[in-house]
Amino acid sequence: MGDIILSALTEGVFWSIVAIGLYISFRILHLSDMTTEGSFPLGACLAIVSILNDLSPLMALVVSFIGGALAGLVTGVLINRLRIPNLLAGILTMSAFYSINLKIMQRPNLNILGKNTLVNYITHQSNVLPYAYLWLGSLMVALLLTALYFFFKTEVGQALIASGDNAEMAMSSGIPVERMKILGLMLANGIIALGGGLLAQKGNFADVNMGIGVIVVALASIIIGEVIFPYVTFGQRLICIVLGSIIYRFLLASVISLKVISANDFKLFSALLIAVCLALPLIREKIHR
Repeated sequence: MGDIILSALTEGVFWSIVAIGLYISFRILHLSDMTTEGSFPLGACLAIVSILNDLSPLMALVVSFIGGALAGLVTGVLINRLRIPNLLAGILTMSAFYSINLKIMQRPNLNILGKNTLVNYITHQSNVLPYAYLWLGSLMVALLLTALYFFFKTEVGQALIASGDNAEMAMSSGIPVERMKILGLMLANGIIALGGGLLAQKGNFADVNMGIGVIVVALASIIIGEVIFPYVTFGQRLICIVLGSIIYRFLLASVISLKVISANDFKLFSALLIAVCLALPLIREKIHR
């Protein structure tokens, strides 16, 4: 049981970074951005290739963030400059970056076994690696949440929120809505790619297909956090996403360990869980009536 809890905590913390990135596009900008499934493996590929080219693991994450931000920029330009529907724009970017990821790695998958990653700065002892990963993930999430909290307190951050909430009102207030949405997509996909880079360092490999289903996993974390903690402030909401990611991983680990589902049913369970969570408000209302 202890191993399950530790694994759920670690995986939940790492994947919460991806969920936080998706939250910016999905909830703050109110865009259904499929770029996520392209920017996530892009971040992983860039991190692995950077480390193989003797770049430090920390700088590899910076490269991952920049690559993801550029992917968001492409989608933002397609949506706001070329007037392509946001869902289609995300699909186009996602498809394009599949080929780009192949060009970056020159093969479908790549590993960095024997190379140093961020966790090696903490320890080289295999018996404490699980705890080191948890500590590393918690530190990265804490830094990210702090940076985002203060960013969204700034004038630019508030303009970004206003652009997502009410574009017409924001435009009448002199806010460049299109630029703000492009900035938001760049920030969202940069964070998603950062999560991809971190998870690639944790697993010591990258694969061009590792982005499949990422949106479902990230959405599950967001929805669970919103259902369990419905009335919270913005700062608390970011923390709730992390808690939602941990709860989701714990539920998944529990049902697999109890052999309720097999590992092959992972995506099916995720989809059903999101559907149930999304339907809960309506169920609550009907029960109340």
